[in-house]
Amino acid sequence: MNAAGFHGSMTAMVTPFRGGAVDFAALERLVERQIQGGTDWLVPLGTTGETPTLTEGERERILETVLAKSNRRRPVMAGTGTNCTATTIEHTKRAAAMGADAALVVTPYYNRPPQEGLYRHFAAVAEAVDLPIVLYNVPARTGVTLSNDTIVRLREHHANIVAVKDATGNVDGVTDLVTRCDIAVLAGDDNLTLPMMSLGAVGVVSVIGNLQPAWMKALVTAAIEHDAATATFYHRKVYDLAAAIGRFGPNPIPIKTAMAISGLIEEEFRLPLCPVDAEARVAIERILRRHEALEACAA
Repeated sequence: MNAAGFHGSMTAMVTPFRGGAVDFAALERLVERQIQGGTDWLVPLGTTGETPTLTEGERERILETVLAKSNRRRPVMAGTGTNCTATTIEHTKRAAAMGADAALVVTPYYNRPPQEGLYRHFAAVAEAVDLPIVLYNVPARTGVTLSNDTIVRLREHHANIVAVKDATGNVDGVTDLVTRCDIAVLAGDDNLTLPMMSLGAVGVVSVIGNLQPAWMKALVTAAIEHDAATATFYHRKVYDLAAAIGRFGPNPIPIKTAMAISGLIEEEFRLPLCPVDAEARVAIERILRRHEALEACAA
């Protein structure tokens, strides 16, 4: 499969809750807002979506809702990865059957497999489905790093492994990877989007895009078109906002709090995640106002 279609501004979507249940009406509004904001790919059921706290039924209905509301206006990349290969295959097959355009498959967390185990895991998923696979390398969350050697090997032997979301926090491997194979590299950290794209990445799977999809779209488009002035302008806006709210907890606590303050969703999480305290909430609102983010949300 060709990796060429896997580029642009992609939003790792939050899962809105209301009264302990998934707020599907809010989810539909978020999908429409992403499309109107220019987002190229919708990415539900990832880390930002609090997926480990969702039931199987909720996972399926969330994907069904995103697919139905987007109605082919944007491709959908469903998060299907777990720390169990058999379960990951099951989830990926189901996503394919439901009409997802690709699967985002995270490195198995907690198990901490060796590189050979990682290779066999992703190879088994790729062989089980006729669906484009995007590897998700996020060692801070999973406790294991997918090496470039393993990524190159997977791309060479499995044509439907087309891209990798690089959330290592390190740009050093981008050049090495893009010179060794034709896999599409996607930034996995908002504040590293422009640095990584300058080295060969072709887009981002974004958290801040939940709040400001138009900013992320403008940044990625400018980077692709080599418009340095515009890319730098939006990089600074995104970097400043992401860094400022990011200190108030792990993703998705800060972004969901900011979205709630902006009136986009309820300020609700699933345990073990929980809301910030009142002082932090005031600080986040102050940050949003300083960056004119509330005005941008209302626009």
